[in-house]
Amino acid sequence: MSVNSAESAATRDRLVALISPVVQGSGYDLEELILTPMGRRSLLRVVIDRDEGISLDDIAAMSHAVADVLDDDEGVIGKAPYVLEVTSPGVDRPLTEARHWRRAVGRLVEVTVGTAGSPEVTGSPQGSLLRGRIAGYDGTTVTLKVDGVDQVVPMSDLGAGKVQLEFHRPDEGGAKRERPQRRHKLKKGKAVMNTDDALPAAEES
Repeated sequence: MSVNSAESAATRDRLVALISPVVQGSGYDLEELILTPMGRRSLLRVVIDRDEGISLDDIAAMSHAVADVLDDDEGVIGKAPYVLEVTSPGVDRPLTEARHWRRAVGRLVEVTVGTAGSPEVTGSPQGSLLRGRIAGYDGTTVTLKVDGVDQVVPMSDLGAGKVQLEFHRPDEGGAKRERPQRRHKLKKGKAVMNTDDALPAAEES
């Protein structure tokens, strides 16, 4: 499917309108949808998540559900071959929504807090880059433990947070495995690849 940028954006909007009800109706959030032309074929990447996390069974079920709705409405993506990839967010997904911060409680993050003209955040200068563990979230603020001190930051003063990769958490002891990214690919209705555990397990110490 060859499209210019305007057509691609319009196609993406139609895909979101078509796929979002299927994803949300199954209890997931549609985090991202990316349509990438690849010669005569297109790659449609659908990223889903939920508070309880995503299993391989969840990914496989949603892959088939999304493929079914696409097959029922070929006018959206066309009749050209395409690859559908349904996946969970990777650890490099930035924290930009309230639900992202809620799901990341306990994780080590880096984030820029405060903007020009905003109040100082618990003693931190405006525009400070903080590195700390998310100690709490109450819907309007996030508590970051920075160097052993809790800093309460309003959601409105948070930039995009970046989760830091770690295999050991000092407050839990022992090896801690990172949450793996789950992927499942369908090629025009046929499963062609099933990839698990994008990140390796930590070795027991």
